[in-house]
Amino acid sequence: MFYWFLKWVAIGPLLRVVFRPQTEGAEHVPEEGPAILASNHLSYADWLFMPLTLNRRVTFVAKAEYFTGKGVKGWLQRTFFSGSGQVPIDRAGADAAAGALLSAKRVLGEGGLFGIYPEGTRSHDGKLYRGKTGVARLALETGVPVIPVAVVGTDVVAPPGKKFGSFTRPVVRFGPPLDFSRYEGLENDRYILRSITDEIMYEIMRLSGQEYVDMYATRAKELSKAEAAEAAAAGSTGPAGERKAS
Repeated sequence: MFYWFLKWVAIGPLLRVVFRPQTEGAEHVPEEGPAILASNHLSYADWLFMPLTLNRRVTFVAKAEYFTGKGVKGWLQRTFFSGSGQVPIDRAGADAAAGALLSAKRVLGEGGLFGIYPEGTRSHDGKLYRGKTGVARLALETGVPVIPVAVVGTDVVAPPGKKFGSFTRPVVRFGPPLDFSRYEGLENDRYILRSITDEIMYEIMRLSGQEYVDMYATRAKELSKAEAAEAAAAGSTGPAGERKAS
């Protein structure tokens, strides 16, 4: 009930009035039954705007630590995350990835919509990065369709590294469902998993208009930080390699 309170009373109406998000292709999302919503990830605001455009609940996974806090703060945090459509990663899995897969399968097994960001983390520069194959494994092991989603403009509303940015009308685009039943039984074939993931990322790229980079976002962030550090170090020395006087 808290989820619907946030969506229709507390937060949703404010977001609708202020930002007036636009929706395209919502008819591709089934009115009932399980489906995977695979989206690009530009901002922490993505998980607010994408579910806002649908009449159904969308569930994501979140770190288990958000649900295990003690005292009043822990209760508030647990209530907010569970009520806002997130479930903890199932620690019965061997690692975080396996735990997230278990949690996702449980949501889909109950006929729900499960939201996932195949890039694994937010894009630091607005580009679309290589997807991780967990989404492909989830699709094959559950047999449910994958609906590609593109969220556009949230990196303007809430840019990386900032809580608030500037005003724009975010757009949420849903593409036609992707059916991978032809690969049934091949969930352990890494080449098939990569092929499926790349097909999903291509559809997200087509919907979002982002430039695609065939590199994992985490690696791209590391390289960007290293380049920035090198540039800062080079800028702090003179042409002869001596440090400039301050």
